[in-house]
Amino acid sequence: MDDATDEELMARVQHQDRGAFAVLVARHLDGIHSFNYRFIRHADDAADLAQETFLRVWSSAHTWRPNRVRFTTWLYRIARNLCIDAYRRQRETEELDPRITAADEAGPDDAPGRERLLRVMNQGLAELPERQRTALLLCHRQGMTNRQAADVLEVSVDALESLLARARRTLRLKLRDHR
Repeated sequence: MDDATDEELMARVQHQDRGAFAVLVARHLDGIHSFNYRFIRHADDAADLAQETFLRVWSSAHTWRPNRVRFTTWLYRIARNLCIDAYRRQRETEELDPRITAADEAGPDDAPGRERLLRVMNQGLAELPERQRTALLLCHRQGMTNRQAADVLEVSVDALESLLARARRTLRLKLRDHR
């Protein structure tokens, strides 16, 4: 079963094949967790969202259409939607309690300049509009091609490239202001 494609495994999951589901989880859990973490910047929440993503894959398997969308595109759409919801809840909580700080700031072993740079980068990423942040994370952190990321975001490749350009420009400005 390890040699099967994601699409073949997902077809089996649609028939409640737990073994096929386990292979998909093993194959994609690290990538989904990494995407979630980079999106919401909180390790425990990222792990919870990764679990929720795969629970949704299992419970919504019947909605996946193999000839319409690749499995990974569908999977990352689920993760993205869950992250958007969690990010909105997190921002509402931070607005209610301004003492809450980012959970993943640089550690004590980092040089002060690197710590500040990481903080500025994380803050800049968090402040990007959701679609720009997602485009950046999918392409630069998850290693997706522009076509794959455009499919996840349900936009054209040109629109994705525009999102990436705006995100990069905004982050460059933040870094320049930081210096």
